[in-house]
Amino acid sequence: MKEMITLKVNKEVHEVLVEPRKTLLDVIRDDLGLTGAKKACDLGNCGSCTILMDGKPVVSCLILAVDAQGKEILTIEGLADGENLHPIQQAFIDHNAFQCGYCTAGMILTAKALLNRNPSPTKDEIREALSGNLCRCTGYDQIIEAIQAVAQSR
Repeated sequence: MKEMITLKVNKEVHEVLVEPRKTLLDVIRDDLGLTGAKKACDLGNCGSCTILMDGKPVVSCLILAVDAQGKEILTIEGLADGENLHPIQQAFIDHNAFQCGYCTAGMILTAKALLNRNPSPTKDEIREALSGNLCRCTGYDQIIEAIQAVAQSR
């Protein structure tokens, strides 16, 4: 039996009719049409589906949509200010911190949460924060450089 839920995603309120077992990732992608969070492992291991919920990075493939009611949800689509990229997004471009792009949204949102709680993280703190986000292409050096550049520019 489907139930009506209300979600606040990227500062917009959405009412969605969902199956109680439907994940937040599936609602974000299928019902709201926001495809920045990727569906990859469905086990919470890769971080490709990372979003921010109440400012904290979470893997949306493991959260039921019904459990996200009353939470502030931010996806990569809500990070930029209109045509102006967020500084972290721009730093990823400037430092070539992506290749295939599959993990990029999750990495950027995880970096945002890190910099919000720790404006000057060390390399080790950055590595620790990103430990739930897997990248098979870049080797992480450019990602860490991008995050450090944003931290230094503040």
